[in-house]
Amino acid sequence: MVLKGDSCLLNGRKPFFLPEWSNEIGVTPCLILRVSRLGKEIAPKFADRYYDAVAPGADFLAIDIAREAKAQGKPWTKALAFDYSLAIGEWMDKGDRLLVIGDSLLISPEQAIAEASKVMTIRQGDLIYIQAKQAPQKVQKEQVIRVEHDGKELLYCKIK
Repeated sequence: MVLKGDSCLLNGRKPFFLPEWSNEIGVTPCLILRVSRLGKEIAPKFADRYYDAVAPGADFLAIDIAREAKAQGKPWTKALAFDYSLAIGEWMDKGDRLLVIGDSLLISPEQAIAEASKVMTIRQGDLIYIQAKQAPQKVQKEQVIRVEHDGKELLYCKIK
């Protein structure tokens, strides 16, 4: 589990600026859940009641920093939880989650809520993100990350 502070959020159509302290930034698609009520130690069968909306996301990772931290047995925090490292798209009804990312998530939304609520109390407005199973893809300046469905743009993020 990775915790990201609110400074990690990149909302709207704002660009993602490549940090100077990393030479290899990657991105992984993800699904973001918006928590709708207070809960602790939630069973997976009840977890559906604890979120009300989903959004597509782009989770940025400093691949070179993660590789170095892993080799040294150190935490990956700097590689994962830096400012503006999680781009959030447009919020949709939670029933539309399969339209956003399909069934390629590492774990189900219900399992993610159950796991998070084991170690902390989740509160209305908290965001839980679930990465896709694919490995991070390296990004370059001027690249655009976009998620569309039925001609509607749900996520747009230009790399600067």
